[in-house]
Amino acid sequence: MKGYFYRRGCTCWKAKCTCGADKKKECKCGAAKLKIKKCTCGAKWAFTIDAGKDPKTGDRRQVNRSGFDTKAGAEAAAATLSHEVNNGTYIEESDKNFKDFSGEWLKIYEQTHNVKVSTIRVRQHEIDKLMPYFKYLKIKNITKKQYQDALIDLKAKGFADNTLDGIHSTGRMIFKKAAEYDLIKKDPTEYARVPRTQKTVEELEREGDIPEYLEKEELALFLKTAQDKGLLNDYFIFTLLSYTGVRDGELCALKWTDIYNAACEISITKTYYNPTNNLLKYQLLPPKTKKSKRVIDVDPVLIALLEKHKAMQNKTKMRLRDTWHDKDFIFTSKKYPGYPIYIKLIEDRMKRLLKLAGLNESLTPHSLRHTHVSLLAEAGVSLPAIMDRLGHADDDTTTRIYLHVTKVKKLEASQKFSELMKNL
Repeated sequence: MKGYFYRRGCTCWKAKCTCGADKKKECKCGAAKLKIKKCTCGAKWAFTIDAGKDPKTGDRRQVNRSGFDTKAGAEAAAATLSHEVNNGTYIEESDKNFKDFSGEWLKIYEQTHNVKVSTIRVRQHEIDKLMPYFKYLKIKNITKKQYQDALIDLKAKGFADNTLDGIHSTGRMIFKKAAEYDLIKKDPTEYARVPRTQKTVEELEREGDIPEYLEKEELALFLKTAQDKGLLNDYFIFTLLSYTGVRDGELCALKWTDIYNAACEISITKTYYNPTNNLLKYQLLPPKTKKSKRVIDVDPVLIALLEKHKAMQNKTKMRLRDTWHDKDFIFTSKKYPGYPIYIKLIEDRMKRLLKLAGLNESLTPHSLRHTHVSLLAEAGVSLPAIMDRLGHADDDTTTRIYLHVTKVKKLEASQKFSELMKNL
């Protein structure tokens, strides 16, 4: 080990080798030459040690460490560092701050994980939540306590458990990548825990509640209201959602080429993405999951309804052919002809119709998906078949609705049997 110990802030020093050799001669024991300051100013101890050649540049590397209260403390740290160098385990930690490295990580993540732009946007949002705590701190200096304290503070600010899970997941990936690249020695996120909200008895009891959806008679009323009092294309939009159980983003992305009239099938291959609700800046992305890519069998009544809608759309298209955004979308904007409608429009239209029909105004387009599940279950369709139709690999909500409906059916069957026996 070659190195120098000295007191910073001094003008006096004395060189000495631990084996007693003269400083001008080669040290036979291989111990470090020591620069020792006889200092009365109370400055800290520091050392510089030769860490071999940089594997990238071939240049000699020197490592500086300072801030030790005693010479013994500096010598112990130097011995540990020397051991790491000699055993090839020395890591030259990076001086990059969290802001710079998290930006680098996000680019690597995007290039290597084959994720959608919506996922990248979520990861950036989660990084932004960690920025106030670590933005300009060097990643090598962020401690386990600092990271845990950040999670605790975020919880105190009211972030939900699911949101914190996402933030912590992103933080874990960032620091694991830094450790993988040998930019830090220890991962400060390794033993961190996400603070959990203590649920009340009422909340625990509600966990098994069935999501809200429309009963069969309520759905009929809702669709009748859409037909009689709906705005442009409302009846077509909400009938398709109700008859297929597709997600609203999947509906916005539907094109006429996705409709197989002869086979009475609809192909789901994409979803609509537009976080700013700027109709001119939409994107079409792969479906939510691999299972979401599917072909749905539909009723001939729905196909006939879509054909009627297409005939009406063709008239409008011919009239506005010079300005029509001709990308084959089924449901298009009135303001920007040919451009697909956006999800917020469907939500607003549904809220309006629910109010007109005197139905539960807290329901959403996703509630029609739940409604579709309940009607399929009532019709006797199996749970795996329903999962396949909706594009689920597994879904707790769908299962709960299915079990709720089938339980009621079983109870009805039991009651009918009892009535039958009474009449014997």
